[in-house]
Amino acid sequence: MLPEGLTARPMRADDAAPVAALLAAAEQVDDTGEYPDAADLAEWWEGWDVDLARDGIAACDASGLLVGYAVSMAPATFRGAYRIYLEGRVRPDQRGLGIGRELLSWQLARGRELHAERHPEVAAQLCVGVWPAVPALERLAQRNGLAAERWYREMERPLTDLPDPKPADGVDLVPFDWRRDDEVRRAHNAAFTEHHGSSERDPESWQRLFTGRRSFRPDLSVLAIEDDAVVAYALAYVEEADARATGTRMIHLGQIGTLPAARGRGLASAAIVEALHTAAGRDCQVAGLQVDSDNVTGAVQLYEKLGFTTRRTTVSWARELPPVGR
Repeated sequence: MLPEGLTARPMRADDAAPVAALLAAAEQVDDTGEYPDAADLAEWWEGWDVDLARDGIAACDASGLLVGYAVSMAPATFRGAYRIYLEGRVRPDQRGLGIGRELLSWQLARGRELHAERHPEVAAQLCVGVWPAVPALERLAQRNGLAAERWYREMERPLTDLPDPKPADGVDLVPFDWRRDDEVRRAHNAAFTEHHGSSERDPESWQRLFTGRRSFRPDLSVLAIEDDAVVAYALAYVEEADARATGTRMIHLGQIGTLPAARGRGLASAAIVEALHTAAGRDCQVAGLQVDSDNVTGAVQLYEKLGFTTRRTTVSWARELPPVGR
């Protein structure tokens, strides 16, 4: 039950602006490195095909001001366990009152419903991302039966003193080409087959979550082409709301991969370096990426060799759900 004076209601599309305001206030203490505006949030929820009326809840005070929110997001595609992601936040001046506890309880219940509604035949995981500057969320996750399962490094480097591009013999490094969009999708699916939590992206979810986003920058993205086929890629994004908030424009390398048969030749490194040089010449000052600390391809070491250092480490906490009926 929410504290006296607060009420809960289903979320609506017009909640994007108040949620963005809440996140901006929270960022002062939470240090997530994210500054989404209302359009970013609307696109994000649409990309995950969130039914806000069923999958989201808003906590409001007597004046109607949103003081907390929670969203349960289920992917359109998955590989292995069906991972359901729980996102939300409470305004800093309203923390410690039990709002977060009630919102997470609702999310966990909705997550179980999504599992039962969509893929009851497989095991599921309810997942919460915890930032290092938000220890209260970690304690809350632990009290609700979630366990730390994965560590993700957010790495950055300035776009100065860049290494020289070193394309492999017979490989061309070219900007992203829309005619190859589906080929890149298929290459990504092949490259991430063994990665923890990855999904087999179909054309629709690929567009909604990756190359169809407003922040996607095909001009900063790089494809490695050999024998007229994509063998590696680095897809780039620039979040303009982040740039306005921080005064620094970052190229974020969201998807980086190499076909399994082409690994060991430095193709991903070459694509990344090419993207960094391009971004440095187009008003970007910093590069960033996120990587699983236990990445099976040794990506952490690759990025460190390219000058990236860890800015923060977020932890994925999860609760396991067996197939429904077992």
